[in-house]
Amino acid sequence: MNDIPPVFIFSTGRCGSTMVSQMLKRHPDILSISEFFAALGQNAFAGKKVAGDSMWRLYSEPGKRMSIIARESFGELLYPFNDPDARFNAATLPPIMAASVPHFSDRYEELYDEIGRFVCVQPKAWPADHYRALFTWLGERFGKKLWVERHGGSLLMASRLLRHFPEARAVHMFRDGRETTLSMSGHPSYRIALALMRRARRWGVDLYRLMERIECNDRLTNMLAVLQWLRSDLDDLFSEPVALPEFAELWSRMIETGHRVFGHFPPDRLLNLRFEDIQENPEREARRLIRFISPRLESEAWIRDVVGLPRRTRSKFARLDSGAQHSITEACRPGLERLGYRTL
Repeated sequence: MNDIPPVFIFSTGRCGSTMVSQMLKRHPDILSISEFFAALGQNAFAGKKVAGDSMWRLYSEPGKRMSIIARESFGELLYPFNDPDARFNAATLPPIMAASVPHFSDRYEELYDEIGRFVCVQPKAWPADHYRALFTWLGERFGKKLWVERHGGSLLMASRLLRHFPEARAVHMFRDGRETTLSMSGHPSYRIALALMRRARRWGVDLYRLMERIECNDRLTNMLAVLQWLRSDLDDLFSEPVALPEFAELWSRMIETGHRVFGHFPPDRLLNLRFEDIQENPEREARRLIRFISPRLESEAWIRDVVGLPRRTRSKFARLDSGAQHSITEACRPGLERLGYRTL
């Protein structure tokens, strides 16, 4: 697992990155890790060394973020609550069981227990080293040669992840921000995030910057993040109206974050993947992706297996009236121009 450097797939979310996880899952040599750090959230990196039992609590104890699942449907959620043999319900679901563990195996309950036994006996270490140990163990268990982690909205964590995993390389997956904006507007996580950001602005706090930079050893930012949740009622957050340009501004801001964090990386450390190109020519883009990860992993059988996964989608943006199109385009403009999309 140490021969080929790991890869993070960074994105704003709602841009096809889940599809890329599914493609990589089908490769026999790649451990495709889905929604792992999203499930852990802002508590993923503690400011001190911790033992394995502390990490297991992070992986297994539901937090307030998991309570959203009790009332909203997420496309990324893989745990089958309707299964009569399901061990957990929405209120007791461990964070890593929402999507990550079921993404690895159909025998997710057994795998969850195996992970628990492995994690709990680990000695004190920095969280990033615990993650390396877990990913290496999973890779060896499934016979993989490297791991690739992807989660929605990961651009917010790009700086932290690359700081804690300096050996990793980056794939930037993106889609036209105007289409992404409309997809974000129907997704609970983005509605809640924007509602929280709006409330924080009333206190004179830029919550986006805190979410982008937060570390658990930073007491002020960690306290503010916790207070945001404690003072927030989910019903109030869901009922708070959010205008489409606000989603567009968030998208553009995340694109600028990515450019600042890894835009200067050389070609052997950064691959840009455009959703529209994958739809247009899935074979070519799949080859670009696997060659970037490692030319040694290029496989004609894998290419044939995954080229059918991308599906053509109809433009939702094109169906809006001209006024809505203009307001979204203007809010997206910085990010669109950064990525080379036409804005006329």
